Amino acid sequence: MKKVGFIGGYKKTDLLLYIAKMLIIAGKKVLVVDTTIEQRAKYIVPSIDPTFSYITNYEDIDVAIGFKEIDEIQEYLASKDPDYDYALIDIDRASTLLNFEMLNSFKNYFVTTFDLYSIKKGLETLSQIPEPMELTKIIFSKEILSEENEYLDFLSLGYKIKWDDYRVYFPFEMGDESAIIDNQRLARIKFKNLSPQYKESLMYIAEELLGEKEVNNFIKALKNFEKGE
Repeated sequence: MKKVGFIGGYKKTDLLLYIAKMLIIAGKKVLVVDTTIEQRAKYIVPSIDPTFSYITNYEDIDVAIGFKEIDEIQEYLASKDPDYDYALIDIDRASTLLNFEMLNSFKNYFVTTFDLYSIKKGLETLSQIPEPMELTKIIFSKEILSEENEYLDFLSLGYKIKWDDYRVYFPFEMGDESAIIDNQRLARIKFKNLSPQYKESLMYIAEELLGEKEVNNFIKALKNFEKGE
């Protein structure tokens, strides 16, 4: 099981679900884990009989809610090596980052906008890591400005972070927000009403996680999925 961290103070639930759906379309088995303080997945993902901590299935994605460390999930599933290809983990606390052993993960992303809360809360989450962590920036912004990226680099000085050279941008488009809210109400994950830029960024992350050998088959599968939407 490849652990993938999505770290930061910005809301990330829908982002993880959409990436997970793309991985499902590629034929993978995926677990999404919401470890955040707000537990937004508890309110977005339908569940028949929710308890304090549970795993439910949504759009062929298993979603884990209320677990504080990886051992609790393994105990819940009665397996030290759960049968998933990927675990996408939503993290906004330093303790959870350590409890889920994210320094040993397959990939870690830092998700943020450029408001001070999102940046500083996200960096606080990284404040206790004992050694440098490689991170890719996922940035939600109206425009791609080098000044904003440099500002984030400046605020992160002194933290044990090794930023990747590239960044993934998601546009702030009202159409995307409306499409996501509509999907929440319908309890569905659809891509057709998302802006081309938003979908392209989702695909970029999915392709990065899948690797070059699987990209062509993934693109074909995604096109077939969208035809049926």
